[in-house]
Amino acid sequence: MEKKDYLNISKASDLKNFKDRAIYRFFEILPGAVSLGTLVGVLVFSWLIPAWISIFIICFCFYYFFRVFYFSLHQIISYFKVKQYLKVNWLAKLKKVKCSTIPSVNDWKDIFHIIILPSYKESKELIRETLDSIISCDYPKEKMIIILSQEQRAGKEFENVSAEIQQEYKDKLFKFQITVHPDNIAGEIGGKGSNVAWAGKEVKKLIDELGIPYENILISSFDVDTKPYPQYFACLTYYYLTVENPTRASYQPIPVYNNNIWSAPFFSRVVSTSNTFWQMIQQERAEKLTTYSSHSTPAKVFFEVGYPDNIVQDDSRIFWRAYLYYSGNYRVVPIYYLVSMDAVMAKGFWRTVMNQYKQQRRWAWGCAEIPYVAFGFIKDKKIPFFAKFFNLYTIIDGFWSWATAALLLFALGWLPIFLGGKSFNITVLSFNLPILTGRIMTLSLAGMMVSAILSTLLLPKLPKGVSKWKKISIFLQWIALPVTLILFGSLPAIDAQIRLMLGKHMGFWVTEKVRK
Repeated sequence: MEKKDYLNISKASDLKNFKDRAIYRFFEILPGAVSLGTLVGVLVFSWLIPAWISIFIICFCFYYFFRVFYFSLHQIISYFKVKQYLKVNWLAKLKKVKCSTIPSVNDWKDIFHIIILPSYKESKELIRETLDSIISCDYPKEKMIIILSQEQRAGKEFENVSAEIQQEYKDKLFKFQITVHPDNIAGEIGGKGSNVAWAGKEVKKLIDELGIPYENILISSFDVDTKPYPQYFACLTYYYLTVENPTRASYQPIPVYNNNIWSAPFFSRVVSTSNTFWQMIQQERAEKLTTYSSHSTPAKVFFEVGYPDNIVQDDSRIFWRAYLYYSGNYRVVPIYYLVSMDAVMAKGFWRTVMNQYKQQRRWAWGCAEIPYVAFGFIKDKKIPFFAKFFNLYTIIDGFWSWATAALLLFALGWLPIFLGGKSFNITVLSFNLPILTGRIMTLSLAGMMVSAILSTLLLPKLPKGVSKWKKISIFLQWIALPVTLILFGSLPAIDAQIRLMLGKHMGFWVTEKVRK
C-alpha cells in the first residue's frame, strides 16, 4: 500500500506545500460560500430581477415537493424493513451459515466483538444501563470484549468509577478492559475520536497477545449511551459473514433516541427523530451512505487505516479515511437494525436549547469532510472520475441543503413581493406566487405526516406513571417542525460553515447526559 500522508490532514494549515494548502483552503471556503451565496443571491435577485427569481422559486418548490415524496417513500420502505428485521431470530439464522469468504473463519463462533465506549464524566448508572443492554444481547459473551475508555481530564473520581464498574462486570464477558486517554497529546483534538483512537491502540496490544486474527474481529465504536437492541451483534455477524468482500466495509445500524424519549422536551424529540428518519432514508440509498454515530468496523480496517484522532467528526472521517486508503474500494453496508441513544436533555429548558444547538453545530461540522475528500480525490488517481464527482456532489449538496433549504422555503414565496417594487407587484405572477408556493408546500406537508405517524410507531412502551396522552403530544409535536428545522438545522449548519470558511476550527463539544 502506497504511503498517503494526506489521510492525516485535519485542516489546510497542516500542509507545508503552498499549492496544496491553497487548494485545501479553497475547499474549506467552498461550502460556506455556496450556502451564503445562495441566501444573499436570493435577496439581491428578488430586488433586481423579481420575475426571474419568482420562476426560480416555483421550480425550487416543485423540486422540494418531489424530493419530499421521494424521501417519504424511502422512509416508509425503511420502516417496514426495520420492523421485519426486529422479528428475525438472527442468532438462529447465523447458525445456519455454513461457510465464509474469510479464510481464518470456520464458522460464526470464530467472530469476536470489541465494543469501545468512550466516556467523559457520565454517571455510573448511565454506563451500567449501556453495559447491561450489551450483556443482554443474544450473542455468546465469551466472544465479546468491552473497552471502557475514560478521559484523564475527567479526573480521578471518574477513573475510580470505571474501576468499580470493571470489577462489577469483568466476569460477565470474555474481557473487560479500562483505558485512560491522556490529556493534551500533541496533534490530537480532545474528544470522542481521539479517545476511541487511544482505546484502539490499547486493544490492539491485547488482541496481539491473544493471537486472534484481525479478520475475526469487528470493532463497534459506540457512544457511551448506546444501547443495542437484543440481536444486534448476531445480525451484524450474519452480515459480516455473508456480504461480498466483508473486510472492505463498515456496518451501519439505525439509531433511535428512545433512551429518554418520554422525558425529553418536544424540540429535542423532533430533532432526534428527524435524525433517525434521515438515517433510515440513507440506508435505502447505500451508495450515499457513510458511517454515522454508533457503527461497526472490521478490526483489520481499524488497525490498518488508523482511527482519526485529530478531528471532531470522527464518525464520518473513519469512512472517508478508509475510502481513500483503499482508493475507493470501500463501502458502508446498511443494517436495518436498531441501536438506541439519548435525545438531548439538560438541567433546565434553556440549557437544553443551547445544548441541542451545540450538538447540531458539531454534527454540521461534518462540512469539514468536503475539503478532506476533495483534496484526497485530487491526490488519488486510482479512484474513477465518476465516483469522485458523485461523492463530492453528494456531500456538497447535503450540507448546502442542510444550511439553506428551511430558510429558503420559509421566505421564498414572499421575498420578491417585499423587495420587487411596484412594477413587479402589479403583475399576475406577483399575485399568484404566494398562492402557488403555499399550495405546493401544503402538499409537501404529507411528508411531515409520514414522519409523525412513523415516529409514534417507533416509540418504546410507555413507562409506568406516564400518561397515554404523551403519545398524542409526540404526534402533535411535528407541528413545530418548520421552526425546528431553522433553529436546529439551518442556523447551526450555517454557523459551522462560516467557521470553516474563516478557518476557525472547532474543538469537540461533549453532549451533556441527563436523565429524569
